[in-house]
Amino acid sequence: MKNWPLWEVFIRSKNGLEHRHCGSLHASDATMALENARDVYTRRNEGVSIWVVPSAQITASNPNDNAELFEPAKDKAYRHPTFYELPDELKHM
Repeated sequence: MKNWPLWEVFIRSKNGLEHRHCGSLHASDATMALENARDVYTRRNEGVSIWVVPSAQITASNPNDNAELFEPAKDKAYRHPTFYELPDELKHM
């Protein structure tokens, strides 16, 4: 287990539309990661879908770069969803 890679676990709940990160675990491969994630994170039938991703494959932004990364979006108000009218038939938007 010492050399097993770390996997990030994402679960989609019965009520949810998106997968949410719920934790991490070590496993020798993707199949074992899925099985362990099922056993550890869905013990009470909480989920309908599981994603496992090798932690080494995740690229994250650096909090020190937040101003540089997110500030340019502030001058693009047209991208804000309040500018769009959605029909009532669209649910979960």
